[in-house]
Amino acid sequence: MNKKNIIIIGISGASASGKSLLANTIVNELGSDQVVIISEDSYYKDHSDIPFEERAKINYDHPDAFDHELLYTHLMQLQNGQSIEIPIYNHSQHIRDKETRPVGQHAIIVLEGILLFVEQKLREIMDIRIYMETSLDICLIRRLKRDIKERGRSLDSVLKQYEETVRPMYLQFIDPSKRYADLIVPRGGGNRIAIDMIKAKMRELLGDLQKMKESR
Repeated sequence: MNKKNIIIIGISGASASGKSLLANTIVNELGSDQVVIISEDSYYKDHSDIPFEERAKINYDHPDAFDHELLYTHLMQLQNGQSIEIPIYNHSQHIRDKETRPVGQHAIIVLEGILLFVEQKLREIMDIRIYMETSLDICLIRRLKRDIKERGRSLDSVLKQYEETVRPMYLQFIDPSKRYADLIVPRGGGNRIAIDMIKAKMRELLGDLQKMKESR
């Protein structure tokens, strides 16, 4: 595949705004093996060289927490028809696992993450940019449930992180980045109208790509 045969759809928004739910719902209902989801979370920088106590103090909601250079390189490789090995990030330990996840030869990449629209070169290679508009109180409730249940965090640690970095970084970076979105989706990842619209657009894009292949 060459660059014109790869469609990249970016989904951004606050932490726990429904990005993953929207992405997974769309891809599962679309039922095509030509579509794959890549999470920005996979590209958190690896800090296995420092003690856990120090890793826990890092601001994980700042653009510098991510290896966006590697993410960009991987997306360019996918556009050039190559396969990649996506890192697997361990949120409870704040490090990358030794295992990786192979991805390649897909027609549509659904990219989801909190700071995707902040980086200009990432924005520029996206064909469609979707922003999740969800109230911060709902995001906080979801984050509490997720981090305590799935990531082994304590209530105090989640609230402390939210007050010190999550909310301030949202106001500084994430919320302003919604001006780059092509579509703003309210009410979280369960918005059926938005899901159906995006699915229809993705089916159209897949159809166009198939026609391009057949015309060669």
